Amino acid sequence: MAVFIIRRVLYMIPTLIAVSIISFAIIQLPPGDFLTSYAAQLRQQGDIIDETQLEALRQRYGFGEPVYVQYFKWVNGIITRGDWGQSFEWQKPVKDLIWERLALTMAVSFSALLVSWVVAIPIGVYSATHQYSWLDYLLTTLSFVGLGTPGFLLALVVLFVVQSQFGMNVSGLFSEEYMMAPWSWAKLMDMLSRIWVPMLIVAVSSTAGNIRITRANLLDELNKPYVETARAKGVSEMKLIWKYPVRVALNPFFSTVGWSLATLVSGTTLVALVLSLQTTGPMLLRALTSQDMYLAGSFLFLLSTLTVIGTLISDILLALVDPRIRLES
Repeated sequence: MAVFIIRRVLYMIPTLIAVSIISFAIIQLPPGDFLTSYAAQLRQQGDIIDETQLEALRQRYGFGEPVYVQYFKWVNGIITRGDWGQSFEWQKPVKDLIWERLALTMAVSFSALLVSWVVAIPIGVYSATHQYSWLDYLLTTLSFVGLGTPGFLLALVVLFVVQSQFGMNVSGLFSEEYMMAPWSWAKLMDMLSRIWVPMLIVAVSSTAGNIRITRANLLDELNKPYVETARAKGVSEMKLIWKYPVRVALNPFFSTVGWSLATLVSGTTLVALVLSLQTTGPMLLRALTSQDMYLAGSFLFLLSTLTVIGTLISDILLALVDPRIRLES
């Protein structure tokens, strides 16, 4: 196991280098750059353009030079100074912007992930062990409805119902008086009183999908010889189901950790836009559309890095959970 982990970590190094190159190249695809767009916007508005400041930024980040020069300046800043670059639109260091919203994003996404797993696994197990019962049909129908309902549409419906029926505004993670206030116990309680809305909306689709995955995988395992053998030896049904076939049926949950980590950061962008959440998803979308290159590139690199790390974690968890997997081979 130790040799496998070391080998995979060494493989991650060239992978991350390639990912950083691709991330930086992607945001260079549109013509021009942010400074060019920013200067054109100021001219349209009739504002005065500080050419000295624009020229200083061009020199600092290598605008006008080949792409590889700009890339090496970016990577050198990250390695030597921990400088991920400057967000031109927000006029703040990129690392400060990311960390400001990262905790809120992970709070919403991680709570939704836990809710999804806690709800989906027992329902999927029950549905598989009571196949073709009326409750199985009902749960199957509800899961298909959940899968077919877009998250942003569900968010719009929830906003309308809560506003029209209860006169409450549940958009955003904070009330207006706490929006710009420093962190305190009152602000934390205010966030917890509102976070359940995006948490449940984000969890609906993933819960429905996980129910179907658990049910299908468990049905494949229930009729296998090792289950029949354990049942013939007198193992109690509850212990038999949860100790053996369920353990194998949960493999997809561990194998999806690779992109689950990235989802914790990116969040559900459309839902976040509808609910006006102060998470990283809308900021990433805005950075891409405005060609805020260092902010967008840093986001893409962070998401890719988490995916690579998550894939390693998935492999390790699968080896621990499923005895059929032998890393040595």
